[in-house]
Amino acid sequence: MKKAKQRMVLLLATGGGVGLAPAAPGTFGSLVGLALCFLLSRLDFLLAFLSVIVLIFLAVPICAAAENLLGKTDPGAVVIDEIAGMAVSLVGIDFGLLTALAGFGLFRLFDIAKPFPIGYLEKRFAGGVGIVIDDVAAGVLVNLILRSAMALARL
Repeated sequence: MKKAKQRMVLLLATGGGVGLAPAAPGTFGSLVGLALCFLLSRLDFLLAFLSVIVLIFLAVPICAAAENLLGKTDPGAVVIDEIAGMAVSLVGIDFGLLTALAGFGLFRLFDIAKPFPIGYLEKRFAGGVGIVIDDVAAGVLVNLILRSAMALARL
């Protein structure tokens, strides 16, 4: 891989370098994802949804390439998976202080604790897919929980 391409892969994989934080890189990556959620919330739902799908499909090969470049399995510095998972958490959800805090908190909880099926998926798949799939699954669960809570609150 050429040097410029390697630098670009690492820049994207580390969320612009936030994944290089000495502590809690996944949390910092999730914060970048939260900022992205704010931007996506300004788009039409279909465009926001398609943007998240594209992000997920780009994250997989970026994670695989970064894993190879760094010589580690699922390196902590790689946070594009957290960015994608956070985007899934809030896509199509009205973005506000409460939903942002709840979405962020639940996503971090699920990403760290890895309840079923999140932990299972992480172990079942390797490479870029394995790095990204658990975060996407966590995001789907968070999105469903937030939608359910919002529906119940309207009753």
